[in-house]
Amino acid sequence: MRPQILSSVLRASTRPTVARSALPTVIRARPYSEHAQETFESFTERYVAFFKQAEDIFEVQRGLNNCFAHDLVPAPAVIEAAVRAARRVDDFATAVRVFNGVKVKVENKKQYQDYLAELKGVREELGITLEEELYPEWEK
Repeated sequence: MRPQILSSVLRASTRPTVARSALPTVIRARPYSEHAQETFESFTERYVAFFKQAEDIFEVQRGLNNCFAHDLVPAPAVIEAAVRAARRVDDFATAVRVFNGVKVKVENKKQYQDYLAELKGVREELGITLEEELYPEWEK
């Protein structure tokens, strides 16, 4: 054997076994095609059910973070369930922030106005007044 090969073989055999176990293992991820696609209707049903069962503000906020993390605007039914959950756990600020989240997620001002119109009854029932209603002359 040549000296270079022999020295690399000797170095490989003298490595501690701890170093091998500390090496990262390769985890094979599933291809995207294997992932089941959730429909918008099942997404809506899942989050409406989640917010109806939420018992404290931390759970409501966790659900909102997860819900708004998706690449879609939640349906008005989800927004209503979230606002009702926030008011049920007595957190007015989170109820208002739900509408701010919708405002950020929609593509244009008309869509936001449509959401506000759709949820006007719920907002009046729960006493949620947004700054757009108080100061319509403020254009953001």
